[in-house]
Amino acid sequence: MRDKPLTILGIETSCDETAASVVRGRIPGPGEILSNIVFSQTEAHAPYGGVVPEIASRAHLEILDGIIERALGEAKITLPELDGIAVTAGPGLIGGVMVGLTTAKGLALAAGKPLIAVNHLMGHALTARLTHGVEFPFLLLLVSGGHCQLVGVGGTDDFRLYGSTIDDAVGEAFDKTAKILGLPYPGGPAVEEAARSGNPKAYDLPRPLLFRNSRGRDGADFSFSGLKTALRQLAQDQSVSVPDASASFQAAVIDILCDRSRFAMDLFRADFPDANTLVVAGGVAANQAIGAALARLCEAEDFILRVPPPRLCTDNAAMIAWAGVERLAAGAGGDDLAISPRARWPLALGRHTPPGAAP
Repeated sequence: MRDKPLTILGIETSCDETAASVVRGRIPGPGEILSNIVFSQTEAHAPYGGVVPEIASRAHLEILDGIIERALGEAKITLPELDGIAVTAGPGLIGGVMVGLTTAKGLALAAGKPLIAVNHLMGHALTARLTHGVEFPFLLLLVSGGHCQLVGVGGTDDFRLYGSTIDDAVGEAFDKTAKILGLPYPGGPAVEEAARSGNPKAYDLPRPLLFRNSRGRDGADFSFSGLKTALRQLAQDQSVSVPDASASFQAAVIDILCDRSRFAMDLFRADFPDANTLVVAGGVAANQAIGAALARLCEAEDFILRVPPPRLCTDNAAMIAWAGVERLAAGAGGDDLAISPRARWPLALGRHTPPGAAP
């Protein structure tokens, strides 16, 4: 199946985007996105300043069938013409994951097609192969609302965790910062926009776990809780400048991400001496200031930077469909229809996790 282009329907419902996509391609990519329908629930969650799980799962249930019909129609594909149906089976909000997985099971059973249960994080990890045809191995910086990890990716069953957040994810820190500063939801784009007119040196905010800091520690783990707390204390002063506070916060995040990535590059080189590609994925990868800083880091460290386009950095079903292409092409076959949704599903357990180890 490696030489045959595969056509896969992908379904994504792990958080507050209801998405379906049809992708065609062969590994290592690039692939062809025949359709990519994403319905965002931002407006429904905005009054609460964050995603409300019950509202999200109900919305998925109400509109998913229509989103799938649109994706198939736009791609001019029928269910019998598909090679398989890929769906996010975790991690994520369990109610939403259940809606997508149950729907995919029904379609796979009715059409007699393989069901491919995809780890949402694997979808993000492999997006650069869909868009750029990036070869294995590569170093992955996954930065989103729920995740912040540095992973060495040696293959579809070889993920080596070099570092992860010990508290908040970076996207969550952006959202909480926006709420503290009275900026609208979603917080990441709002903080980035405010930071454009601010002074990044206006406020001295902490950089937790920075390696060059004497209080830092060996490794590539992240911490954003202390930074968020410092910002909350700063915001108690009514004279604080929102643009300056946003810029100072973003500058601290950039320093942390670059410092941890630099350390992970050393770990990655030890595992894969001839590889030098850094892939940045997840919603926070759309932040232009972060992207520019990582580009400078890659130039200094002799790495090649690959970032998918912004519409494929945030949650979408094209990345899930592509993960299905990868798994089927590698001969993984379909998953049992009895597979259960997972609220938690680590992409990798640690630096020395052997390839193929069960999550």
